[in-house]
Amino acid sequence: MYKLLSLHGRARRGELHTVHGTVQTPAFMNVATCGAIKGALSAFDLKELRCQVQLCNTYHLHLRPGDENVRKLGGLHRFTRWDGPILTDSGGFQVFSLAKLRNIKEEGVTFASHIDGHRIFMGPEESMTIQSNLGSTIAMAFDECIENPAEYNYTKQSCDRTYRWLVRCRDKINELNGMENTINPKQMLFGINQGSTYDDLRIEHMKRIRELDLDGYAVGGLAVGESAEQMYHVLDVVCGHMPKDKPRYLMGVGTPVNILEAVYRGIDMFDCVMPTRNARHANLFTWSGRRNMMNEKYSLDENPPDEECDCPVCRNFTRAYIRHLFKSGEMLAMRLCVMHNIYFYNTLLMRIRESLDNGSFEEFYTKYRDILDKRI
Repeated sequence: MYKLLSLHGRARRGELHTVHGTVQTPAFMNVATCGAIKGALSAFDLKELRCQVQLCNTYHLHLRPGDENVRKLGGLHRFTRWDGPILTDSGGFQVFSLAKLRNIKEEGVTFASHIDGHRIFMGPEESMTIQSNLGSTIAMAFDECIENPAEYNYTKQSCDRTYRWLVRCRDKINELNGMENTINPKQMLFGINQGSTYDDLRIEHMKRIRELDLDGYAVGGLAVGESAEQMYHVLDVVCGHMPKDKPRYLMGVGTPVNILEAVYRGIDMFDCVMPTRNARHANLFTWSGRRNMMNEKYSLDENPPDEECDCPVCRNFTRAYIRHLFKSGEMLAMRLCVMHNIYFYNTLLMRIRESLDNGSFEEFYTKYRDILDKRI
């Protein structure tokens, strides 16, 4: 259940109450695709890094170790030792982005595994069954994610199919939640809005899916080829048609500034691989902008990576040491930088929430929208 605590312009401050705990929103969800954060972090590390939600992927976990195996091991919470909320992506994005050979039909999608090429079929019912086996807190509906730019008529057909798939997802998750041996009988379902960059298709699709009265709604199909300005425009168009009493999730986004702009437009939840991926390549997000730790100028720099940060890394290590670790090929370099970036993202959302609570969000937004993406 979502509770809207306050509204500041279009920016929302709320709480999402789940069977695995309460999420303070706006919130960032930390991507643990295969049940772990890339960069050698465990569930216990995440607690120290202000994480609220872990995001795992249906497609990858279905392939390895297999959702039936995860079920036999007690579900994702017991398997990973993360005891907070977990959201599982439906697998739809991976089917359309990783599978080179795929055949889309009304029943679902037949595609080749990116691991060994064996043929797999996944449709709404299969995706819901896999996510039920994983026992996640929130299951995402199985949808078709198309690249931008997309042709109008195909986008319209895709929206219609995604709606029909969503109805099947809802019916299947209701059936699964009613079974005696279901790991999480209170699993929530979020629907996904599609429509590329076409205003009329986005609005029509959002109006249709909101009538299904689901637990939450996501905006999908963005950050897949369109400009940031186009993405913000879609949010301006769609958010006004999303239910006010349900959480709003912008999938796969983004940079700190993307998140700040999306909160400004009324989004509650985010996920992105950017903090961990950038960290593994020595790129840190800081309160002064982006910093490349491989730069020669840091070879004798004894300052912390970010002087305004109080994460475990910035409290204990220097820029010179982290640069040395990367130059030496040490795994610790990636671990430390991933820890910092995850902490930074979660702290960013925490500070956004604090600014919403004390009425200073407009000042926070104005100050940091021009700073956070600046390259140092």
